[in-house]
Amino acid sequence: MSVAPYLDAIDLAYDRQSWHGTNLRGSLRGVTAGQAAWRPARGRHNIWELAVHAAYWKYAVLRRLTGAKRGSFALEGSNWFARPVQPTDAAWKADLALLERTHRELRAAVAALPAARLRARVQGKRTAAWLLAGIAAHDLYHAGQIQFIKRLRQGQR
Repeated sequence: MSVAPYLDAIDLAYDRQSWHGTNLRGSLRGVTAGQAAWRPARGRHNIWELAVHAAYWKYAVLRRLTGAKRGSFALEGSNWFARPVQPTDAAWKADLALLERTHRELRAAVAALPAARLRARVQGKRTAAWLLAGIAAHDLYHAGQIQFIKRLRQGQR
């Protein structure tokens, strides 16, 4: 078993062209801070929150693969982060850069992962292979949500 298929899946889900349609990075391309901050309904997540949530879970998988300590994510908290704190282009770009940086760190860790580690349990729970398949699916799931929110917003104008 090789890490190559998992690396391919992570790439396709995040930023490589594939038959399935828009990937996560593609769903965020061209989205402005105002569009990212738009909330489809009270109590629902916006595009901005989905992007940061995706960055967090890339970090969580990376942490589990490498054994890094909890609490080292760039933002305080976990899972969902209320966004935007300040709806500015600079803040939006900073959070997109966080997603990109976290993806690159995860990708590098996966590329360096010995194939034998794929079947190994990670922190006593699931296997590394299971986590890697899951993070690719997670990106695609949220890419679809983002595409849907963009369509909803178009209907509101």
